[in-house]
Amino acid sequence: MASKITKTNAMRLLDKEHIDYIVREYPIDGPIAAVDVAAYLEQPADRIFKTLVTTDNNHGYYVFCLPGDHELDLKKAATIAGVKKIEMLKQKDLLGLTGYVHGGCSPIGMKKIFPTVMDSSALNWETIYVSGGKIGVQIEIAPKDLEKMLDIKFEQITK
Repeated sequence: MASKITKTNAMRLLDKEHIDYIVREYPIDGPIAAVDVAAYLEQPADRIFKTLVTTDNNHGYYVFCLPGDHELDLKKAATIAGVKKIEMLKQKDLLGLTGYVHGGCSPIGMKKIFPTVMDSSALNWETIYVSGGKIGVQIEIAPKDLEKMLDIKFEQITK
C-alpha cells in the first residue's frame, strides 16, 4: 500500500489554482541528484528539472530551472536577468530566502515570487518533473501550467 503523501506548499498552491499534477516519490536514503532521481523514476535526465536560485551583486534573486543533466550558463543567466554578473546563492541562505532546503527546492511556493526562467528544452515535453517542495518528492506537470503559475520565461540557459 502506498504511503499517504503529505501535501507540500507547492502542491497546495497547485491545488488552489486547479492545476493538474502527479506526485512521484523517490527514496531519500541514497543519492538525490537529479540524474539519480531520473534513473529511479525511469525517466530521461533531461526531463527532470532542477531548480537553482541565484543572486546578483545588488542582492537581486533569480530562479532558473534546467534539465538535471545540464549546467546553468551563468553568463547567459546574467544576460537574461539584465544584470552584469550572477552567481549561485549560498546553500546556507537557501532555506531562509525560499523556505526550501537544498535538494527539495521547488520553483512553486517559495516565500516570495522571484523572476523565474526555465530552459526552453522543457517545451519539448508534454510534462516535466520539478521538485515537489521536499526531498523525496517530484511533481510531474505540464511546462505551460508552470508558466501560468509562475509567469516563467523560457530561454536557452544551459552550457
